[in-house]
Amino acid sequence: MTKPYVVRYVGGPLDGRVDTLAELPDEPRSTVTHVHLHEGPKIVHHYDLCYAVEYGCEYRVREEDQDG
Repeated sequence: MTKPYVVRYVGGPLDGRVDTLAELPDEPRSTVTHVHLHEGPKIVHHYDLCYAVEYGCEYRVREEDQDG
């Protein structure tokens, strides 16, 4: 029996989300983009891979550049 690979999200609209994958990806993506579409403008959040731990990996919401 193998352990599932867990992907956790920290911050932003995906905060607290946990995805469980059947197997370890060959190379986890360095950035995940979440696009929220609704009646107003499109809202985009970027999540960066911060570190990989034995259970899987963790993506943290990218702080937006305050200068521009």
